[in-house]
Amino acid sequence: METIQTGHPHVNNLSYEKNVEQIKTCADKIEKLTGKRSVLYRGPYGEYNDVVIKAAESEKHTTIQWSLDTLDYKGLTEEEMWNRLKDKLKAGDIILMHNGTAHTADALDKIIYNIQEKGYEIVPVSELIYHENYTIDANGMQKQVKN
Repeated sequence: METIQTGHPHVNNLSYEKNVEQIKTCADKIEKLTGKRSVLYRGPYGEYNDVVIKAAESEKHTTIQWSLDTLDYKGLTEEEMWNRLKDKLKAGDIILMHNGTAHTADALDKIIYNIQEKGYEIVPVSELIYHENYTIDANGMQKQVKN
C-alpha cells in the first residue's frame, strides 16, 4: 500500500538528503509547469535550520522567509487579509499567501491595489533579498553584512 502525504513535511526534522529531495522535487515540478527553474526556497511552516539552509544552497536555492502573513490558509476573507496587512506594511515586506485557499485568489486584486495606493511598488522577491554578504537572524530574516 502506498502512503500519500498530505500537507507539508516538517523540514527541520528531515535529514540533509531528504531536504535536498524535497527541494529538488518541488523545483522539478515548478520547472515542468513554468519552463523556469526556481531559485528561492521557503521552508514549509517557515522552518529552517543549518541543515535546511545547506540543502537549499546545494540545490542553488536562496532561503527566504516572509515578514507579513495574511493567514489566508485559515479562510480569511479579502477584507480580513487586508486588515492584517494595512497598518504593518513597510518597504521590503514579503507577504505570505498560498495558492488553493478559499479566498486568496479573490483577494489579490484588492491587496495589490491597496498596496500600490499606499505608494509601494510590488516587485519579485528576488529583487528584495540579498544574494551575497548576508546572515540570517533567529527570526529567519536576512541581514546584510557590511564589508
